[in-house]
Amino acid sequence: MASKVRQLIANKEMRDYLMSTHFWGPVFNWMIPISTISDIQREPKYISGNMTLALSLYSLVFMRFAVKVNPRNLLLFSCHVVNFGAQLTQGYRFLQYQRTLKNKNI
Repeated sequence: MASKVRQLIANKEMRDYLMSTHFWGPVFNWMIPISTISDIQREPKYISGNMTLALSLYSLVFMRFAVKVNPRNLLLFSCHVVNFGAQLTQGYRFLQYQRTLKNKNI
């Protein structure tokens, strides 16, 4: 295992990739879906509908960008696929919570 890692790091193309924004941008971008997934355990009263919608649209835009940029950035694409799914889950929870509030006030 260690020898394979050493071989990968010895490869100049891999080192260049690991030192590029093509790699580190998506790595840090993973904090968004990780945070969203961890928030699924929280009460839905804390969900912002506006932010959920904005992050869903953001992910759709960057999914398209990730496959159109040359070379394709599949790490970025996968990050935004996961984020879009997590935002849809939060959006569903938000709408469900708003509907229960409306039913309580009737």
